[in-house]
Amino acid sequence: MPAALPNATAAENAANPSAGNPVLFDALSGPKGSPFDKDQTGNASTGALSTGIGYGPETIFGPTAPASIQAAGFDDNDTVGVTKPDGTAGNSTMVYIGGGRSDAAGAPNPYTAGFGLCAAGNGGSRDGGAGPAFTGFGLKTVTATGAVANGAAVETGFTNRSGVSLSTGQSVFGSATAANAAPT
Repeated sequence: MPAALPNATAAENAANPSAGNPVLFDALSGPKGSPFDKDQTGNASTGALSTGIGYGPETIFGPTAPASIQAAGFDDNDTVGVTKPDGTAGNSTMVYIGGGRSDAAGAPNPYTAGFGLCAAGNGGSRDGGAGPAFTGFGLKTVTATGAVANGAAVETGFTNRSGVSLSTGQSVFGSATAANAAPT
């Protein structure tokens, strides 16, 4: 079932919510019509939500990036659920045991694109791309070089969805302005 946003109406959650409280969700099950969204009745629920322990668009670090980010146990410029600790891109084993899919013989066949953790809420949409199989908007650790209002760009391609304004040097898990690639 696609991810529902707290405080969004049933109609908003059935469509493409953005106004509710922020949530994290898995890119392969949170957007409407994504590979693991198997609800055919149009319901939305928390079934697609991800714990993403410690991550979230409302998390703010700083103002001493990258030291403040590292002190909290995260990495600067980390694309959540995609970037490995060494800074290189991983595959869907970053999110799923075995990568989330297997071939006909049962051997793991991880996704190499369109996976990771996404966020919606505080003005950020759940669904992007072309439907009926939508994609989501990923997160990346980004740092403000000046004052940044909620909904404004923190860095090129990533928006502040924390719900509050950021000051110079603060960092946040910015919401991508471009939807993820289709899962492959």
